[in-house]
Amino acid sequence: MQLASPGSRPEGRPAGRTVSRQVLADHVYQELLASLMDGRLEPGTAVSIDGTARELDVSPTPVREALARLEHTGMVRRVALKGYRVAPVFTREDFAELMEARLAIEPVNARLACARLTPERLAELGQAVGDLKNAPRGPSFAEYRDYLEADERFHRLIAEQTGNQFLAAAYAALGGQVQRFRLFGGVGITDAEHAIAEHQSVLDAFSSGNPEKAEQAMADHVRKVRGRAIADAPVG
Repeated sequence: MQLASPGSRPEGRPAGRTVSRQVLADHVYQELLASLMDGRLEPGTAVSIDGTARELDVSPTPVREALARLEHTGMVRRVALKGYRVAPVFTREDFAELMEARLAIEPVNARLACARLTPERLAELGQAVGDLKNAPRGPSFAEYRDYLEADERFHRLIAEQTGNQFLAAAYAALGGQVQRFRLFGGVGITDAEHAIAEHQSVLDAFSSGNPEKAEQAMADHVRKVRGRAIADAPVG
């Protein structure tokens, strides 16, 4: 498993200088996520904490923290007495269930968030859509990382704007954004034009200040994402 060049250090980490624990954990998380998204860590592969720590020139602690974060996304699974293994790529059945859950949560999030919308949050949503439009969409994770981040940020901002801690937690627990983007490894973003137009429609609904319109626009977006994800996913 090649995660980084031999002897490489986290960005900005000169030898002998202390780097914060959070910076190290974030670096390891990003390295592991890239390996998972690009398929360098194949489904079913064991992920060695000590081995990864040696390759990334860090202690085992940030590796454990990164793997715990990845477990919440469903990208890796912890097996009792055996450590972590790379999870299988979602099947069509998995995506159908995931999108059913998103369809139950995200339109409600949009309606509630629109009713509580502030100019500052509207500007943040607009920035997320702008970033989505301008982000690269190439075949490697490094090339579409910013696209994924903008997509996830848009949905997360809406969940946070609901003012309901349980809805925000429910959205965060799904990990659906990362799982869907796993299908793009090696091919790049294949549905960008559709997805961007759908995000713009949700943003326009928020700009209108109509909660019901925002709810409908989000439901339409999730349904269309569901259709594309199921069409692209392997049969279980």
